[in-house]
Amino acid sequence: MKKSDDHHLAFDSKMEPLHKRSSDHHKPKPHSDHRHHSLEDNGGYCKRGLLLLVILVALFVNIPILVFIFRQYKVSPFFNGFSAVLPSTPPKDKLLGGLLLPGFDEKSCLSRYESVLYLKELKSRPSSYLISKLRSYEALHRRCGPYTKSYNKTVELMKSGERPFPDTGCKYVIWIPFNGLGNRILSLTTAFLYAIVTNRTVLASPMDHIPELFCEPFPGTSLFLPEDFPVTGDELNGFDHNSKSCYGNIVSKKLIDMSNVSQLPPFIYHNLYHNKDRNDELFFQDEHQMFLQKIPWQIIKTDEYFVPSLFTMPLFQKVLENMFPDRESVFHLLARYLIHPTNPVWDLITRFHEAYLTGADVKIGLQVRVFEGSSPFQHILDQILSCTMKENILPQINPKDPGRPAINSGPIWNNKTKVVLITSLSSWYADRIRDMYLQNPTLTGEVVRVHQPSHEEEQKWQQTLHYSKALAEMYLLAMSDRLVTSACSTFGYVAQGLGGLHSWLMFEPHNRKVPDPPCQRATTMDPCYLLRPVDISKTPLLNYTRPCEDRDRGLKLFPV
Repeated sequence: MKKSDDHHLAFDSKMEPLHKRSSDHHKPKPHSDHRHHSLEDNGGYCKRGLLLLVILVALFVNIPILVFIFRQYKVSPFFNGFSAVLPSTPPKDKLLGGLLLPGFDEKSCLSRYESVLYLKELKSRPSSYLISKLRSYEALHRRCGPYTKSYNKTVELMKSGERPFPDTGCKYVIWIPFNGLGNRILSLTTAFLYAIVTNRTVLASPMDHIPELFCEPFPGTSLFLPEDFPVTGDELNGFDHNSKSCYGNIVSKKLIDMSNVSQLPPFIYHNLYHNKDRNDELFFQDEHQMFLQKIPWQIIKTDEYFVPSLFTMPLFQKVLENMFPDRESVFHLLARYLIHPTNPVWDLITRFHEAYLTGADVKIGLQVRVFEGSSPFQHILDQILSCTMKENILPQINPKDPGRPAINSGPIWNNKTKVVLITSLSSWYADRIRDMYLQNPTLTGEVVRVHQPSHEEEQKWQQTLHYSKALAEMYLLAMSDRLVTSACSTFGYVAQGLGGLHSWLMFEPHNRKVPDPPCQRATTMDPCYLLRPVDISKTPLLNYTRPCEDRDRGLKLFPV
């Protein structure tokens, strides 16, 4: 239900840049005596003037054609003579208001500082308190990260079985990647935020493709758990709600005496993905968090964005409110800080953008996630068109005379180009929308171009290249001017958050009928916690935590 939709992309090779040509400048030859100019000379001037006039008239008459050709070159990847280029003057604030640190080797991770050339400015500036907490966390990670003196000591004590566990000054959160890439990105940012508010160091399990996807986010250290950690990757992946180390089991079956420090284990596993039960949800109660602070290693397996529930906990509430005075910007800021595609992934993103998206007057992102099956459905296409045309995202067509050439009305040089980037497991939706605009003129005279990077037909797993291309699609969607996404899709949530966009959410259809209304503009860009804890009696809703627009069972942060 909540798996993100991963895809394969068909990226074209980078275009050659437009080379500048220098022109020779010829000085006029000096005349020995201007009095000797002949009538032939004056006639020559007249002829040249007449020729210049003819050229100017020809250019004026053909301006519409020239403009039309230029527009075709500007947006098409198939002409080698023209190339889409980035702005010559880069934005001044590549550090995003202090969110990012200077000093990284820029060539080792181009996306860290180049993303500001493609994504819009931050919707919300980071608070001084958030920046302070990030700098403090970075210092903690350098002190407690992999193979530091403190880390090595903590691991040795874990192996020795010494009880009670001595305080080494370092405690950890191990994040286990789980489910689709959208889920993984949301849960990683969640684990990172939990580590900040509990003064722990977050480490990502090494059993995944994450190192091939994301650059190291912290200076002078690593996000990734060393492979020689005493608990192997297979063991970490095998944890579930029945495991003896699962906190829900420990509490419900009273497996340890929590008041006896000699019985406290070195690590505890938290089952927080979508099959969690009421015992697992004790994680979200203050009294249990107070106990958990005694445990050196907390291992979290989740595919959800449970940040909204952290805000409802009095233990963390004030710190989180100070970090994020703009409540809806939590994921937006954390993702821009934490998620930097590696150079191979960034190359996919920039090449596709330059080939297909640069030069458009409006870039429209359309993310289609179908939960009813892998086959294309007419009612989904009907919903897409109903939403996009009702909200004036895509222009209306004029199908009165389908046999005539599809020439748009209005002056050619006034036509705007809308480029639509569609991401879907199926190519059917993009093909139908593309054909519609090829065969019919638009009422507004706008030119609509449709591109779909991939059509994998089914979601794939355990393929690094597959995940790399899926991450590229999320970033490309985030570069849109307008974004339409499928409800309850973590893939869409990530794109919306990275771009700082309020997308139009297409509600999930029932009985294969187009919902009425077909979509709704999101009032907050923060993702939905799709399955909030069932027992919320001890965690009441706040004025900025409410059910999600696309899922009543969920919980979401809204602007105050």
